[in-house]
Parts: sequence; C-alpha cells; structure tokens
Amino acid sequence: MVGGLQHWIETQRTRPPAPTRAWVWTLAFGIATLLFGLHLGQVFPATGHDIAPGYGAPVLAFEFAGGQADLEAIFGFYTDPDQVTRLAAMRTGNERDYLYMLLYAGFLTSGCIALWHELRLRALLAAAVLPVAAALCDAWENYLLFDIQAAFTLGDYSPAMASLLYPVAAKFLLLAATNVMIGAAATQIGRWWALFGTIAILAAIPTVMAIITPAAFAWALIPSAAGGWLLLLALAAAGSWRALVRKRPLVDPGDTASIPGERQAAAPVRPVFGRRRT
Repeated sequence: MVGGLQHWIETQRTRPPAPTRAWVWTLAFGIATLLFGLHLGQVFPATGHDIAPGYGAPVLAFEFAGGQADLEAIFGFYTDPDQVTRLAAMRTGNERDYLYMLLYAGFLTSGCIALWHELRLRALLAAAVLPVAAALCDAWENYLLFDIQAAFTLGDYSPAMASLLYPVAAKFLLLAATNVMIGAAATQIGRWWALFGTIAILAAIPTVMAIITPAAFAWALIPSAAGGWLLLLALAAAGSWRALVRKRPLVDPGDTASIPGERQAAAPVRPVFGRRRT
C-alpha cells in the first residue's frame, strides 16, 4: 500500500503543469469558513465577568482556564445575573464549533493539496495532515470544555481542567505550522506572493507567545491564524480564476525552474549541419 502511494505521488509530480480544481474547493471552503466564523463570533459571549484584557474574547480565556478562579472571572459568580446568559452562549458556541472544525480543516487541507498540485513539493502534501490533526485536537478540547462547564454549573470542579492545555496548545501549534507551510509555498510562486507569504510566516510567531503567556497574548491568536488563512483565500481566488477562466495553473510553467527540489529537463542540443568553422 505504501509502495503504491509512493508510486502515485511520483506519478503526479512528473505530470505536466495543469489547472487544478482543488482551488475551487479551497475557495468554497474558505468562504464558508469566513462566513461561519463571523457568525460564530456573534454566538459566543462578547464579554466576560472580569477576565484579563490580554485574553481578548472570553472563549479564549475559557480555553486557557486553569482553575475555578479563571472560570469565575469568565462567567461570573452565582450572584451575577449575567452568568446564565454567558454559560448558555458559551455552550451554544462550542456546540456549533464542531461544524467550524470541519470547515477550516477542509479549507486548509484542500489548500495544501492545491499548492502541492502547483509546486509538486512533498512537504505540502504532508502538511495537508496538519489541519486534520488540529481539528481532532479541537474536538478533544471541546469535549473537555463541556465537562468543565457542566461541573462549574453544578458548583463542582472538573478534573478535565488539568489536561485542557494539551489539546489547546496542540491545536494552535498545528494551525501555526500549517500557516508557515502556506507562507513558505507562497514565497515560491511570485514576487508579491512571496511578500505576503513572508508576512504569514512571521504572523505565526505570536502563537508561541500566546501559549506561554495567554493572559497577555491570547488575543493575538486570532490575527495570527488570520494571516495565513487570508493568504490562502487570496491564492484560492487567483487559482480558481486561472483554472476556470484562463485554463492555466496558478504557477506559470516558465517559473518552475525556480522551484527547489524539482529536477529540470536539460535543454535539447541544437544540431549543427555543414562543416564546422575553425
């Protein structure tokens, strides 16, 4: 099975450049992810009871909660009249978050596959697994959050809080790694794409800072992820246009010589007729 997969990958890499429909799927998933993400932002509670400003959205503070004091800062005490509203909004948002996981995993995975079709770099094909793993970590995280919130509603402590940081950190690191791969691929396409790709790579740096000190830098996680996602959405729009309208790949065949890791065919030797002058 592994040998057959390796043979298929090598066959695809040696095919001549051609437009790919993967860009259309990437664009569709990207638009759906953007619209549903905006909707989801309106579902989660807009404010917390007394969370640190560095968290930004209360849902990020909930993901990095480490004790009962953090939960009380997010939802408020039982005497707070807004506690029930915050709890209900948080649960509804996390329930709908499962659809968001499918959308962003499909968006990023199809984007990595489309970039692989354009550049034929094996690292991009391997990177397609990263967003799927991130979505699985996100689902595990939500499972723990439901347990933590249920225990807090009953005035109890959930042991799930002790392991919450593991899926949260893994999810954001995997998404950051995906953005780095997207940015690195963009640097191989053209001058302007290289500029935006570099920005996307640099935008992934705050992810590590947010995981280490979430109370100060968790707010940066959303713009950090948005850098690579918006770049991929722009690539998908350009790739779809060239594939559907111009019937050409996003990467011009004449530029493939600048792609590292690809062996270019030697230029044909021009035959010489007649007597060679000395």
